[in-house]
Parts: sequence; structure tokens; C-alpha cells
Amino acid sequence: MCLLLSGSTSGPTSMSRIHPSDRGDGARRAARTAAERQQQLPAVYTVWKRSSMGFQGTDGFSVYDAAGRLAFRVDNYARRPKAFAGELLLMDGRGAPLLSLRPQIFSLHDRWNCYRVAPGEESCPDTDRSSSAQQLFSMLKCAALQSTDDAEVHMSSASTATTSGRGCRAPPSPPPGYRVEGCFSRRSCKITRSDGQEAARILRKKAGGPTASAAAPPRPVALGDDVFSLVVRPGVDAATVMAIVVVMDRICRKPYAPMACSSQ
Repeated sequence: MCLLLSGSTSGPTSMSRIHPSDRGDGARRAARTAAERQQQLPAVYTVWKRSSMGFQGTDGFSVYDAAGRLAFRVDNYARRPKAFAGELLLMDGRGAPLLSLRPQIFSLHDRWNCYRVAPGEESCPDTDRSSSAQQLFSMLKCAALQSTDDAEVHMSSASTATTSGRGCRAPPSPPPGYRVEGCFSRRSCKITRSDGQEAARILRKKAGGPTASAAAPPRPVALGDDVFSLVVRPGVDAATVMAIVVVMDRICRKPYAPMACSSQ
């Protein structure tokens, strides 16, 4: 004897209710996979040696990500001697201060110190500059008297901050957290970590140019020194790398020539 269950139906509609389609889960998995792959790729930035304010002869930086969004900026209007250089602020694209950069006046190796800026603050307070919790790194040239762009970056942390007392021997200085090798003046150098792995690379920016034949593909043309590429490896803090770039721009020996706006 057959029993019919009232309200029971057959067909794809009822089966889809019992076994819902996994197309939604598949789309979410694909999105997660794409996001994970994106995180494993290096971040490529375009660095323009010009303040985002756009005034003539400014001496700042405008940094754009791969999507063309303003990622970092340094709004500085004139390059002054080291004794009067003052503070440089690395900001995000919206203008919120991230890191404060200050030169150490009496230093043969062109030492610069980098400090974190607390959220809501316009700069790092002077009273906190000696605090190891506020200082992020100290950067200096490897050779004081040689015309080289190589530099060392010593990261600051509670473990590396030492106080010497009577009868105590200070531990040896830790190796630099980053090294800058190559020729920054020619926009051809790399930033390596203490383990020797590459953290970032500075390259000349290239753009497509005209060719003699319309059918031939455009040949890449290297742009001037005011525009260059910054490639940051996955897992490396881009703000820290950009702060290193700003300091390199100050300690390299190439004279600064502000870019003039076109009169047309």
C-alpha cells in the first residue's frame, strides 16, 4: 500500500531546498583565494617627488598605489640646511600623520630618527622623543666621508633599549634591521632585511613611448628622477619603507633641484 505525503513535491525545486546550491560558497572561496593571492604579491607604488599641494618648487612626496589612489604624502615646501630642517611628517593619503622624521644635528653619518605619531596627534611631542616606545628606527649612512648612498636602519624596540649601570657591561649593538644598497640617486637600489632577504626595491619608472612604426608595440621610456617606482614585498610595512625613502632623499649627495611648473 502506497502512502502519499501531503504537500510533498518532487523535482529540482524541492531538491534545491533540501540540498542548497554551493555556488554562493564557491564564489566566496574564489574571492578568498583571490585576496590571499593578492596578499602574496608585492605592492607597487609610484613615487612622485612633489608635494601633493602642487605648489611650484615644492620639496615633498606624493605616493600612489597600483590603483592610482594617493597612499602616502609628505607636504614640504622648501629644503633647508640640516640645522634648520625641522620635522618631516609622513602622512597617509587623507593627510593623517603616521611617522615623524627628524635629523640628528651633530652627526657625521647624517643620522635621522623616526618616531611614531599617535592617532589624533599632529606630530610626535618633544617630551616623548626619547621614549623607546615612540621611536621606530634610527637611520644613518654607512660611510661618512665616501660618496656612497648605502645606509643602515636600526629598528628600536624595548628589547634593544639598554641602560648602562655601574659594573654592568652594555651588550653588543644588534645588527641593522634594514640595509639600503645601490644608488638611490639613480633610482636603482634595494632595501634588504637583517636576514639578507629583499624587503623593497627602488626602480626607475618606465612608461610606453612612441615608435617609428605604428604597428610596432611602444618601447618603454624611462622617466626622470622625479618619478620612480617603489616595490614593497609582502609582509613588509609600506609606511616604514616610505619613511626610509624620505630619509634617503635627504642624505644622498645629489643636489636638490625643485621641479618648476610649466607656464603653459
